[in-house]
Amino acid sequence: MPPTQALPEENWTQIIRPQGRQFDLKLHELWQYRDLIVLFVRRDFVAQYKQTILGPAWHFIQPLLTTLTFTIIFGKIARIPTDGLPPFLFYMAGTILWGYFSGVLNGTSSTFTGNAGIFGKVYFPRLAVPVAGLLSRLIAFGLQFLFFLGFLAFFMLRGAEVAPNAWVLITPLLLIIMAALGLGLGVIVSSLTTRYRDLTVVVGFGVQLLMYATPVIYPLSALPEPYRLWMLLNPIAPVMEMFRYAYLGAGENSPGLLAFSIVITTLILYIGIILFNRVERTFMDTV
Repeated sequence: MPPTQALPEENWTQIIRPQGRQFDLKLHELWQYRDLIVLFVRRDFVAQYKQTILGPAWHFIQPLLTTLTFTIIFGKIARIPTDGLPPFLFYMAGTILWGYFSGVLNGTSSTFTGNAGIFGKVYFPRLAVPVAGLLSRLIAFGLQFLFFLGFLAFFMLRGAEVAPNAWVLITPLLLIIMAALGLGLGVIVSSLTTRYRDLTVVVGFGVQLLMYATPVIYPLSALPEPYRLWMLLNPIAPVMEMFRYAYLGAGENSPGLLAFSIVITTLILYIGIILFNRVERTFMDTV
């Protein structure tokens, strides 16, 4: 018999280990599968308006029509104050920021039910799907944000009383808070919908109700003092007010409330990822 030859060393790309700690977030796997996340981002961004007439132009049409509707109904008819700001800019600032948060939340909330087919065929970090959705919506927000800056420059040239200031430098932080909060709430809902499908209906109108509990169509200063305190418990409210203050010069400028929002967002995201990682082991039995 020929002598036994030594087997060459293998460069394994995946090592199966026993289940680790209960609170292991396994975030390192996301970095290992970053190329897959990029593919998911391209898929989500391209497929969103595939076979549509206007294509990516909808990224501009949607916030524009929403802003015009809010300006007419809440600004002209209901006459809700806007802290002395041009109503169009006030509503557009709230619309694009809220649109990013709600898009992340709605998209993430159907992660398990919407991707059960691919999840049952091949292994990859399931968290890659909601993260990719978050990034694709960030691209859409970037386009809408440039659209908003264009209108801001136009109103400034016309002498509107807006005053962008140095707080614009914390824009990345504000986006991270909104993205993390939308992701955290979304993965919690997604994990629970594997057993309780009613939550998909609740999220649909729940996000709309949450918008009215957030200073999107009205400033925080328009609320009576007792209600204003309860509003500040909403972690989105300080972010919305700070965004308007940074770019328009009016709104609630409170770093302390923003720090509170960061703490609440971090807690929600941490709980969401833990729950998501627990559910992904057995969700195929219930989806």
